[in-house]
Amino acid sequence: MMNNKSGKTPRRWLSPSAALNRFKPPRGIAAGIAPVERQRARYGFQIGGIGLLIGQDTSSEVLERAPVYPLPKAPIWLLGLVNLRGNLVPVFDMKPLLELEGAAAQDKRRLLILGRGDKAVGIMIDGLPQLAATHNALSRLPPLPVALRPYVAKAYMQDNAVWLEFDHHGFFGALGERMTGVD
Repeated sequence: MMNNKSGKTPRRWLSPSAALNRFKPPRGIAAGIAPVERQRARYGFQIGGIGLLIGQDTSSEVLERAPVYPLPKAPIWLLGLVNLRGNLVPVFDMKPLLELEGAAAQDKRRLLILGRGDKAVGIMIDGLPQLAATHNALSRLPPLPVALRPYVAKAYMQDNAVWLEFDHHGFFGALGERMTGVD
């Protein structure tokens, strides 16, 4: 290392991640932020009147108009495949799978992609994902469709809407095993 003008050897630079992890906000700033705002934002989506939360570390994106290519002899709830940047992603309509009623207007339905690469799944949702508060946990789960029960661990209330903690990995993994006959 070279000496600076004062003749002292400069200290080594921190890596960017180390520098960011050392940051401590001034006392007045952290104290003025509500606890809900300090938590990471959570988003959820609606399917037939059921609110499901997107996992905290799950990548997600909404596609407005992606062509879905149907598969021959597929169940009614497996709409087909979408080509997402070279990856074939299965697309599901959970309403018939969960035996839900209530058709959202076709122009309001969107394709939500959860996950990446070969772990990605597409789900038709009613409208766009919404910001969901998860600070008001319910003491017990509300009545749920049978196929969904094993994959919901918690429920939260926000403005008369219930948001369910949804294990989409477990749900779609079990569905894939059921379709292929693997136990």
